[in-house]
Amino acid sequence: MEDLLHITEFMSSPELVKKLYAHSIKKNYTTGSTILNENANIRSIPIVTKGILKVLRTEEDGREILLYYIKAGESCIMSFLGGMHNETSKVKAEVEEDAEILFLPVEKVSLFIKEYPQWLDYIFRLYHKRFEELLEMVNAISFKKADERLLNLLKKKTELTHSETIHTTHEQLANELGTSRVVVSRLLKQLEEEGFVALGRNKITLCN
Repeated sequence: MEDLLHITEFMSSPELVKKLYAHSIKKNYTTGSTILNENANIRSIPIVTKGILKVLRTEEDGREILLYYIKAGESCIMSFLGGMHNETSKVKAEVEEDAEILFLPVEKVSLFIKEYPQWLDYIFRLYHKRFEELLEMVNAISFKKADERLLNLLKKKTELTHSETIHTTHEQLANELGTSRVVVSRLLKQLEEEGFVALGRNKITLCN
């Protein structure tokens, strides 16, 4: 229960945290697992207690693009909105780093909103954060060059994992950026030549 008690909105309501654990199903997932697919029915809301998730959107041509990450103590606002309006999922959620997740049934979301103002504050804060992240993504796609977007993504990954070394493939990075593996490989080589990164087998180290 301590995993959620440090969240600002929940500090004043240990009772809410107890109910979240009491009514949720806890599951553990390894890196690379998919916990939600596009067009799937949303029956529960994921709350991450440990690890990291990434939320992606698939384009019509099959390419994927990263929308945002979900860290410990956070949830997926797209799941909140879809679940409350009885809609299917418009995104896919994958495990970026081994995760422990609480799945709260959708029907409890509205009930907790009525009972606990802290729960509504939590949802609004997440909504605000995700909205800012999506605006940032749109800005990056519209105005930043591909090499800058790639470097920013790598920096974001190191911040999330607290490690200068990222274990990933060129294909995975290409999916998250919505581009091709060939483009990512060329850009990584360019970044290595410029001294920004050091490349290894399925790993990339950011250079200070």
